[in-house]
Amino acid sequence: MAATSQPHQATYDAIVIGAGIQGSFAAYHLAQRHRDTLLLEQFILPHSRGSSHGQSRITRTAYAQAPYARMMPDSFRLWQRLEAESGTSLYRRTGLVVLGPVGDPEVESCLRSLGTAEVLDATTLAQRFPGLRLHAGEVAAWDSTGGVLFADRALRAVQDVFRRHGGTLRDGEKVLRIEPGAMLTVTTTAGVYRAPRLIVTAGPWTGALLAPLGLRLPLQPLRIDVCYWREKPGTTSVGRASPCFLCLGLSQAPHGVFGLPALEYPGLVKICYHHGSPTDPEERDRAPAGAPHPSIAILSSFISGYLPGLEPQPAVVETCLYTNTPDEDFILDRHPKFSNIIIGAGFSGHGFKLAPVVGKLLCELSLGEEPSHSMAPFTITRFPGVLQAAL
Repeated sequence: MAATSQPHQATYDAIVIGAGIQGSFAAYHLAQRHRDTLLLEQFILPHSRGSSHGQSRITRTAYAQAPYARMMPDSFRLWQRLEAESGTSLYRRTGLVVLGPVGDPEVESCLRSLGTAEVLDATTLAQRFPGLRLHAGEVAAWDSTGGVLFADRALRAVQDVFRRHGGTLRDGEKVLRIEPGAMLTVTTTAGVYRAPRLIVTAGPWTGALLAPLGLRLPLQPLRIDVCYWREKPGTTSVGRASPCFLCLGLSQAPHGVFGLPALEYPGLVKICYHHGSPTDPEERDRAPAGAPHPSIAILSSFISGYLPGLEPQPAVVETCLYTNTPDEDFILDRHPKFSNIIIGAGFSGHGFKLAPVVGKLLCELSLGEEPSHSMAPFTITRFPGVLQAAL
């Protein structure tokens, strides 16, 4: 799929910039609506430079924030539709444990999102998730819908179905310039393309793309340590058959800790801290100044207290990028000045599971349709001063 040396010129019904999971689903929904759609990606696919690579992501019904909890049934349904269309298994149902202090607001909100949540005591939790300790004053809730999305496989599947519906995917083309107008012009390193509607889902590169259009979004790219931990010899296995887990409200890990079964590396459990170090996406492979992996001390302490059957130092450390907003809610909105430019950004490390719905909403916005979910939590105008006075 790499771009050739010949410059390309073409007109489309819609252009999507950024072929991560959000942009790929936006393009997929447009193609499903019989819109001739171009999906542009600056790197050669597949790549690991953004936020959509890797083998696994958690999905769940339990959500502390009500807007996302309301979107999750739609998301589960759309993931199942993609599985049927692609003929590929994209989800393994493992269940998910939500753990945190009794009375913690986030934990209580998760319990409410589950409706009739099953609350686990320490004995039941130990039976279902050997080696995970429940401490005094803490509660564990069981989300039976929780599980693992196969991320790389899902990204390939949605792009394959997009192309099958007539979509055009061009990778290895970096966008150099966006010229607004009733017919937008997008210039890349290999071509010039025009369309009446544009969707920008460029992850941590979104801010740089939109700044020349007078928009200064408060997006902070973060470099995240993705850590895998080995079991101690002779301990009870917490391997492939274990559920996912999510810990909230812990004083030693204020941003939360999450874990997935041993799927990617045999015998290694994936446990990560939901925060990282500010970074430039062009420099993501450069270790941050000071401590090279600031989250590892937090995770080692967590593992000693909650998963003592794991070695306290990670066996493998990889990196990923989050692109966070100040409130960690998504941006899904029109450009305040150019209404045919739609922006999907700031997924803040929890967007993958919701990508089918996000893509549908971005598609609906671009087509001028009534969105299928409330857009109120995701507006650009909740951040003051983002629109510059002049271009």
